Amino acid sequence: MSAVEIRDLTKVYHRDQVEVPVLNGVTLDIAAGDYVALMGPSGSGKTTLLNLIGGIDRPTSGSLRVSGTDLGALDAASLAEFRARHIGFIFQLYNLIPVMTALQNVELPLLLVKMSGRERRERATTALELVGLGDRLGHYPRQLSGGQEQRVAIARAVVTDPDLLLADEPTGDLDRKSAGEVLDLLERLNREFGKTIVMVTHDPHAAERAHRVVHLEKGELLKA
Repeated sequence: MSAVEIRDLTKVYHRDQVEVPVLNGVTLDIAAGDYVALMGPSGSGKTTLLNLIGGIDRPTSGSLRVSGTDLGALDAASLAEFRARHIGFIFQLYNLIPVMTALQNVELPLLLVKMSGRERRERATTALELVGLGDRLGHYPRQLSGGQEQRVAIARAVVTDPDLLLADEPTGDLDRKSAGEVLDLLERLNREFGKTIVMVTHDPHAAERAHRVVHLEKGELLKA
């Protein structure tokens, strides 16, 4: 079964009167449980492709199905609901809210789901324990190392039990040791919990953890 099915996908941005093509006819299948590293030079369209898969942006043309759902057929509200249930996002700069504790940051996606406050806290606690931060529930981002902040961000991404994890340069802001710990965690989420992962990275050490590497250049797929 395909977790992601992309057919002849294009994306063109408009700046004033100028058309800026970013993706040009991308076709790609990602099986459920796969772990794909997306590589390419800056400006090749990697993050744009990730944002399209995540339903953050919409394609100019072509089709895109995630977990069997045609994202192009969803209105804005349905797309937001689909993202909340099926997709977890991990960013380079963590995007934690500084005035909230680790636990409160991880609880945030659950506010979109009908559940009691107690159940939210239990789910968020379990997610933080999974990433090795069960003893940091009450810590604020400023009290954590960069690697710990990224693990909080990963806990937040998995707390809703999504099918698909999208990681945009998840180790780009970390030292080698912290990066290794984050990559170990992603590998475990893929291997033990069956999460499908698509990771944008410039780092060959990160890419070699994936099952396969897909290269983009000038908006076109070079190797799938």
